[in-house]
Amino acid sequence: MQPAVRRWFDQHTHQAADFTVEELVESKPGPISVVIPARDESVTVGTVVSQIHDELVSCGFVDELVVIDSDSTDDTASVARAAGATVFAAGAIDTGLQPLPGKGEALWKSLFVTTGELLVFIDADLTEWGPHFVTGLLGPLFTNESTLLVKGFYDRLADDLPDSKGEPLPQGGRVTELVARPLLNLYWPELAAVVQPLAGEWAIRRSLIESLSIPVGYGVEFASLADTVRMHGIDAIAQVDLGRRGHRHQNVHDLGVMAAEILATALRRLPGDFVDIATPAGSLFQFDRTTDTGWQERAVPLAERPPASLADRYRAHRC
Repeated sequence: MQPAVRRWFDQHTHQAADFTVEELVESKPGPISVVIPARDESVTVGTVVSQIHDELVSCGFVDELVVIDSDSTDDTASVARAAGATVFAAGAIDTGLQPLPGKGEALWKSLFVTTGELLVFIDADLTEWGPHFVTGLLGPLFTNESTLLVKGFYDRLADDLPDSKGEPLPQGGRVTELVARPLLNLYWPELAAVVQPLAGEWAIRRSLIESLSIPVGYGVEFASLADTVRMHGIDAIAQVDLGRRGHRHQNVHDLGVMAAEILATALRRLPGDFVDIATPAGSLFQFDRTTDTGWQERAVPLAERPPASLADRYRAHRC
């Protein structure tokens, strides 16, 4: 590992246990919003919401607990609302632009309906986790004003790939290890020590995220890292070990679309000359075999939203 990368890892890697709500509440720098993007997650979203609500909202530490429902066809919205979240339908949030599907779209739109100066994003499909995810991610933002973005990392345990002692082997996600980390190593080597760049659990200062272009799909996490290091340098980023995380695994066809989104996001941000992939939103497709209809075309989301701070409706919301 290069000395500069090793230095960053040693100085900017933290443990969630280092930050407790009792300690953080005494130095809270401003309002906190926890945002949970969700689509068809009625099985898990209620537990995620209720744990954050009962342990962090009820005591006044978290000011807003918001679920952005992205066109769910199940009871995600009603389950989340009953558990204590304020729920917004992504398509109904008025940004002045035509709604688009995608996780990044939900996160971008959350800026128009939240007020926190610090935002924490938590995935809705978690099955093994804890509210320490929230406090752990916020800790570096509380203790260092120059930290702007905090990424979580954790053990994802693979039962079918044991270690030498027969125990489940901790490993990163497939798109993380096969696409995102190789891209960072090749073109953003200063980010090589970011353990899980695509982790859905991260925290950020509003002043930063409102200045970033946001891919509407799964490229949002990669883009936030690349753009933050370009604009503010590597020392503006920290990471926190959150322990163990369990969640629903996606099938390989879904991961293929995700990988294409990450690659498109990276191509737009390659150091040096701008790379235009020259395809309008929705015109790139992957072809997957299905059991019912043979082959299907699956659109790969390529659109990006402009920085929220440039939108008239966002400025009106902030006023």
